[in-house]
Amino acid sequence: MTAPETLTTTQGRQIAYHKTEGDGPCVVFLGGFKSDMAGTKAVWLEDWCRDRGRAYLRFDYSGHGVSSGRFDEGCIGDWAEDTEAVIRATCEGPLVLVGSSMGGWISLLMAQRLDTVAGLVTIAAAPDFTEDGYWASFTEAQRAQVMEQGYYDAPSDYGAPYRITRRLIEDGRNHLVLRTPLALPFPVRCVQGTEDKAVSRATALRLLDHADSPDMALTLLKGADHSFSAPDCLPLIARAIEEVS
Repeated sequence: MTAPETLTTTQGRQIAYHKTEGDGPCVVFLGGFKSDMAGTKAVWLEDWCRDRGRAYLRFDYSGHGVSSGRFDEGCIGDWAEDTEAVIRATCEGPLVLVGSSMGGWISLLMAQRLDTVAGLVTIAAAPDFTEDGYWASFTEAQRAQVMEQGYYDAPSDYGAPYRITRRLIEDGRNHLVLRTPLALPFPVRCVQGTEDKAVSRATALRLLDHADSPDMALTLLKGADHSFSAPDCLPLIARAIEEVS
């Protein structure tokens, strides 16, 4: 596998990325919380785009994968800055954003910041998860630990606990997208597994009801989990990309 290229943001963070040249709209994959660009979906989509001569971008947020920084020092605002920086530096023309889990939230932020978004695909999108997921589920003792100690180590189904910091919670409140009007003036496709234990179907329906889009659809795949990386899941993502392109 070729070594990634690196972009230095104005904040001094080193963002690693792989860009495949080709025809547009450029497909941009935005990964999830503590995931990286070497994951199944990111690499599969790269191969899919290359086979079709399509431009494609995958990258690691700061504190993720091989980019600089520590995961527990980052926050939604930082990762949105990273995303905007690498897109502006490497992409020209229209974009199709593909946001997985937290990447779904960040893709919604990009839709507000970039005027080149031509289509959007979300995979188990987790908008506002710091507030509606973690903070809402924490006990008073856990909330006090976040505010006084600065973090709480939340159990994870994916191995080691996730360190949820006060900065992550407080910064997340500055980037919520489900409390104010959300204009998505382009085709949107949302996919979600019925066996997703991390993001509920209620979240997917809330996004569907809240967003203002002329062409938006939600597909539920029976039996699929949060990773949405099984052999029957990946072609569904590709079909969604084709529909919004």
